[in-house]
Amino acid sequence: MKKRKTIIRFLIKFFVTYFLLVGIYSIYLKQTQQKGDVFSCSPITKTVAKHSQQFGEFFGYPVHVEQHESELSMKFFVGDAYIARVVEGCNAISVIILFLTFIIAFSGSLKATIIYAIVGTFFLYIVNVARVFILSMLMYKYPEYQDILHNLLFPAIIYGAVFLLWIIWVKRFSYLKKPKNE
Repeated sequence: MKKRKTIIRFLIKFFVTYFLLVGIYSIYLKQTQQKGDVFSCSPITKTVAKHSQQFGEFFGYPVHVEQHESELSMKFFVGDAYIARVVEGCNAISVIILFLTFIIAFSGSLKATIIYAIVGTFFLYIVNVARVFILSMLMYKYPEYQDILHNLLFPAIIYGAVFLLWIIWVKRFSYLKKPKNE
């Protein structure tokens, strides 16, 4: 009976948190994106694109980004070559929402949950910024592998980082961690 209560509590926390965060994010997107005569993607998507640009500039690459004139995306350039689009899905917010939902559903102490949520979100953001830049550079150098890079390798990086954070959370901080004497 106790296992059922634990599972039910997990499922309730998971779905309530997930739908709440997705709802907030959807409202944010509706209020910040603009389509029509002028296109403007959400500030977080612009920020991820600009941070990816700054990441590349830090390493001496001639990169820049600009708002796409006819869609909700940021154009990523290497030199004068338009290489990639940074769209809403590239900002990793949906992945961060999934990460936060999981650690809240498998909660630990309030302090540990809050600190881990902040540190984990920051870590995922940095991994994602690097991922966007590296993907763009690899697509510039190896355009024939664009599908493999975009659809397989680079989702594996961000989801692998989330999975690693989840494992650490459950093993070290969650109330569901195994007692040390087992």
